[in-house]
Amino acid sequence: MTKIITIITLFICSLISAQNVKLTVSISGLKNNTGTVKVGLYNSDGTFLKTTYKSLGSEIKNNKVVVTFDNLPAGEYAISTYHDENNNGKLDKNMMGIPSEDYAASNNAKGFMGPPSYKDAKFDIAKDSKIEIIL
Repeated sequence: MTKIITIITLFICSLISAQNVKLTVSISGLKNNTGTVKVGLYNSDGTFLKTTYKSLGSEIKNNKVVVTFDNLPAGEYAISTYHDENNNGKLDKNMMGIPSEDYAASNNAKGFMGPPSYKDAKFDIAKDSKIEIIL
């Protein structure tokens, strides 16, 4: 009886883990290797550019960065990223509120007179995936 319960438990666990996916994000077009790149993952329009679902930072090598988000539920997401050249942990802006550090979003979405929209940056993942963003 213990063996049957163990087998059923392992089967259920494998089904649950099969629903999680891995997302690899490659960011290129960085001007230099100074500082770090911050990558924010968002899972809804209401939180986009406000509260990250998950976030990662990475050192820059050869003007590129690759980060991987593990164990994500399959679904809809969007990414914003920026080059934190001075390592102060925030996207610096000038006196007019315009970012003075390079930034980008998934689908290479661009905003008009403001930041990109979630609608333009969103994408779906159902299996392990890789996306590329040019800063």
